[in-house]
Amino acid sequence: MADETAQQTPQIGINLNIHQAHSARMYDYYLGGVTNFPADREAAGRALDAFPNARLAAHANRAFMRRATRTMAELGIDQFLDIGTGIPTSPNLHEVAQGVNAAARVVYADNDPIVLTHAEALLEGTAQGRTDYVQGDIRDARTILDAASRTLDLDRPVALSMVAVLHFVADRPEQSALDVVEAFTSRLAPGSYLVITHFTADFDPEATARMENVYRSSGTDLQARSQEEVTTLFQGWRLLDPGVVASPRWNPGGDDTAVTDAQAGCYGGVAQLV
Repeated sequence: MADETAQQTPQIGINLNIHQAHSARMYDYYLGGVTNFPADREAAGRALDAFPNARLAAHANRAFMRRATRTMAELGIDQFLDIGTGIPTSPNLHEVAQGVNAAARVVYADNDPIVLTHAEALLEGTAQGRTDYVQGDIRDARTILDAASRTLDLDRPVALSMVAVLHFVADRPEQSALDVVEAFTSRLAPGSYLVITHFTADFDPEATARMENVYRSSGTDLQARSQEEVTTLFQGWRLLDPGVVASPRWNPGGDDTAVTDAQAGCYGGVAQLV
């Protein structure tokens, strides 16, 4: 049952811009979803030609998200802010968090209008908890945080999830990926957690370069970063064991170890603000 106080989702006057590929819909395609359009499928097809493990990498990211969310909920975190939510793919973050603590509160944020049209699925949380959705761009932390504060108490610890999203933030003179992270985390209370997964060229530089070219030619920034650069994004935070590692190696469970580091093509880490 959806929380009655959750944000209602308008369905009128939304420009989906279906003729241009979008990273959230391409990701949906990798996961086997159906909420994508010809432009997304064409770009995703070229991405798979360039980086054949893209589907495995997407599933490894989802598995990491579930493990990290469950870990933080078991550590007592009951507030979650998920940036770059993407198309709903069960189990979603709120299902994992509220599976541990039914009273957990979750806010999702994304800049793809089609995610807004599916936000009702994201709002189907527990009666005890609360879920909300914010339409916003990761480069505009203030807008997202101000809206999220309707649901979350930012004076209390929050788990900030940035899974598979920061590699779409290219470093620019006016704003880097680290600037984006700090704009969000500067308003979080001690005891909060930061979760990041990030595309890397460390395991397969040639395939990664081809993947970057596909996304850029489709109108989307994509910037792979090294393990050292990803670790820098946690600057000022205390990393949980085992640190920043290939995403399947972060406290693996079940079949996670079946995915190799090169197939995942991604680093992941979780850190606490102390």
